[in-house]
Amino acid sequence: MARSAEIARRVRRVGWGQRVSRWDFKLSPYLYISPFFLLFAVFGAFPLFFNVVVALHDWHRRTGMGEFVGLENFAWVLRQPLFWRSLENTISIFLIGGIPQLILALMIAAILDQNLRAKTFWRMSVLIPFVVMPVATSMIFGQVYGQFGILVPNLQALGLFTDSSSPFFQDRFLSHVAIGSMVVFRWTGYNALILLAAMQAVPRDLYEAATVDGAGRMRQFFSVTIPSIRPTLIFVILTMTIGGLEIFDEARLFDGGGTNGGQGGSNNQWTTVMLYLYNLGFGEWQDRLGQAAAVGWIFAFIILVISVSNLLLTRAISSSDAPRAPKGPGLLRRWRLRTVAAHDETSVSPATEAEMSSEVAKEHVSAEGARR
Repeated sequence: MARSAEIARRVRRVGWGQRVSRWDFKLSPYLYISPFFLLFAVFGAFPLFFNVVVALHDWHRRTGMGEFVGLENFAWVLRQPLFWRSLENTISIFLIGGIPQLILALMIAAILDQNLRAKTFWRMSVLIPFVVMPVATSMIFGQVYGQFGILVPNLQALGLFTDSSSPFFQDRFLSHVAIGSMVVFRWTGYNALILLAAMQAVPRDLYEAATVDGAGRMRQFFSVTIPSIRPTLIFVILTMTIGGLEIFDEARLFDGGGTNGGQGGSNNQWTTVMLYLYNLGFGEWQDRLGQAAAVGWIFAFIILVISVSNLLLTRAISSSDAPRAPKGPGLLRRWRLRTVAAHDETSVSPATEAEMSSEVAKEHVSAEGARR
């Protein structure tokens, strides 16, 4: 009896290796994902919360933290005309660069979705502007739009511009067009590849059904492709809105960003909110880190409002474009049968096809009788 009890205790005893294996099974998933959360806590969460402290104090780079001022920094920013001018510039550049960017991305994605030769080459080619550094892009376009660049002398030869200096650095609207063209050049290919991935996931049966119904390429694009890639399109518009409103590199380096550059123009023609924030806290204007932090939080709230409004508007437009069932029992049944045939992987049975043809013939006879 004692021997059997001793054997039972030996069997129930858990070894050190088994305990380590059990703890490894429980803790290893958290250890695998811990580097991301540690890096985010150090470089993401801490600066975010510390920025709140800076925004509520009279903070300067040289003297450090001053007295607590509460919401006075926010009120000071909202009283500055330059803040509102920079916000107007930011929205203007975003619209000028964002709308053509989305249209071109859809067109390029639709072209790349066709049966082209050297598909991989063309798909990699559209991504080349994205991998170019923003500094290089800004310097190249700054030279193109400069006084002795490629564009301005030719336009002056055509008599469009009479001033000796470049109008793209003097006129407010033209400077927005120039900076918006940089955004279009750099981000169109990136968004086109995202939309292309969504287009390739659209079932080809839908296009075949649309072709049988007599729909052309344009009708298929607007009635099949666009509704099918709706979630991806909303994602692209949302990310494009956030990134377009946070534009900084192109505006900072448009005029070279040297000793006298990087201020957003002589009359702040293309000063964006992010450039205004940089000049306010770190530039040559003033040493106002508290007000710069307040600008960041105010602009974050504005971006949130615009992004949510854009998301709701895009969803409303997408839902209104969704196909609706036609009225009438015969048409309703035929529409349902065609929808099932277009979305299911299996083909329609001969009996179902005969039923559809019979209903179409009956409706045609009824329509002819009503006309007579």
